[in-house]
Order: sequence, then C-alpha cells, then structure tokens
Amino acid sequence: MPNLRLLSVLSLLLFLRLAVQAGPGEDVPAFGQSARILVQGDSITDGNRGRSTDPNHILGHGYQFIIAARYGAELAERDLTFMNRGISGNTVLDLEKRWQKDTLDLKPDLLSILIGVNDDGRNVSFEQYEQVYDKLLTDSQAANPKMKLVLCEPFCLPKGKVPEHWEVPAGIKKRQEIVAKLAAQHGAALVHFQAIFTEACKRAPADHWIWDGVHPTYSGHQLMAEEWVRVVKAFWK
Repeated sequence: MPNLRLLSVLSLLLFLRLAVQAGPGEDVPAFGQSARILVQGDSITDGNRGRSTDPNHILGHGYQFIIAARYGAELAERDLTFMNRGISGNTVLDLEKRWQKDTLDLKPDLLSILIGVNDDGRNVSFEQYEQVYDKLLTDSQAANPKMKLVLCEPFCLPKGKVPEHWEVPAGIKKRQEIVAKLAAQHGAALVHFQAIFTEACKRAPADHWIWDGVHPTYSGHQLMAEEWVRVVKAFWK
C-alpha cells in the first residue's frame, strides 16, 4: 500500500505550489517600475470613463479597469500609472487627430490600442486604415523607441444565438488581418479577442458576452482582461 503520510506531504506541496502560482503578487514583466500604461481606442475602451481627475471614474468600466484594478493592487510597490484615452465612436482617423495630445504627450511606456469596428461601420477603406494605423505606431516608436506596444484585433458577434456556421464579417476579418500584419511589423504583442469570444459562445449565448454584437457585457470584459494579460505576460517573459 502507498505510504499515506508521504502522499499527504506531496499533496500539501502541490497545493502550496498552485497557491503560489495563482495567488497575489503575480508578476507581469511588461509592467516595469513606475511604468505608465495607456489604453487607446473607441467606446469599448472608453467605458464611459470620467473626464475629470476623479480616480473612481477616470478609467471607465471594462477590461482596462479590471487590469488596472488587479495589478494596481498586486504590484502596488511598482507605482504603476494606468491611463485611458479611448473615445466612443472613434476611428483611426479620429485617433490621428488627437494622437499628439492623447498619446505622445502622455509618454506611455506601454501602449495598448483597440480600434477598427467603427472604421468598418463608417467605410474607412482598408488602405487608409492600414496607412494611418501604421503612421500612429511609427510616430509612437519614434517618440519612445523602448515603448511596448499591444495591438488588439477588432471583433464582433451576431446578435442572439450564434449560427453553427457563422463567420466573422469580411470587413472585420480584413481589419483583423491588417492589425496582425502591423503587430508583426512593429514588434507588438497581438491580442486575438475574436477567438475567445467565438469559443465562449460554446458555453453561453452571444449576448451573454456581447450584448449588441459589438459592446461586451461585464462577462465579456472579464474575458478580454484575462486574454490581454495572458498575451502580454507571454510576450514579455
């Protein structure tokens, strides 16, 4: 018979190891000492954020708040600064108009961008989308060659139940491909949000995750936060 005492000790060691791995203080190497983390984009990132210095509302609600709340607490000793400049309804053309003030002047050490759904809805051409996006990234890296970039692909889901053979609309899929191309060109981490939402629909209906086909629910934002952190941790080990 197996040594029950030995099994108990091994079980305890395994439990302690798992507890350490999942417990507080989990490291994210991309978040260096006194790092400034900026998220940019449209309404999904805006999250109805406040436009004042009130710290209770300045980040809005959504994936960006979940990330900031967790690591602002777990890595408190690093004095991290999380900033949100997403604006509802924006396209890359709108980002371009305010890039100096709302991005470069804030001097981020890590810049995360999620943009593209409105570009598709407003028929911004694929060529213009790519060219302007590329210029924003080039200007950012010129301002700070050490800046870490995180590019998030635009995404969507159908309303109601997801049909068995549903496919991502061609316009959104093309912009996802452009974002992936730009991420490779600029050495950025790439977050595939579409895949996690498509997979999540096997567990619950689409409107459990994205209530109107575009804007995530609180459950959807949690998925986004988890995937964003997973990708960033893996990219900067």
